Amino acid sequence: MIAKKSKYKSVVIKKKRYYFYKITWVDPTGDSGHANAHDSLGLTPSKMVTHAYLFYKDKKNIWTFGSYEDGDELFSDRNVFPIGCIVKMERILL
Repeated sequence: MIAKKSKYKSVVIKKKRYYFYKITWVDPTGDSGHANAHDSLGLTPSKMVTHAYLFYKDKKNIWTFGSYEDGDELFSDRNVFPIGCIVKMERILL
């Protein structure tokens, strides 16, 4: 029997499969200068996009990595995002 190939981009490291995601999230925007009320209300959070492998997820956070060592369990380009700042997570198709 032939194993069905995943339709999503992923990598297998030490027998564990990690899927690749497009993560849309919001980041606070700040300004430390003097401003009037109109300028203050003009500040809005930045909408950011990160492309990365999903390492782990729990009720409060998600952990990602962007690079890994081939054949070993070493990860680089790592981030952790609070769930509250995540707008959307899309698993990337091949």
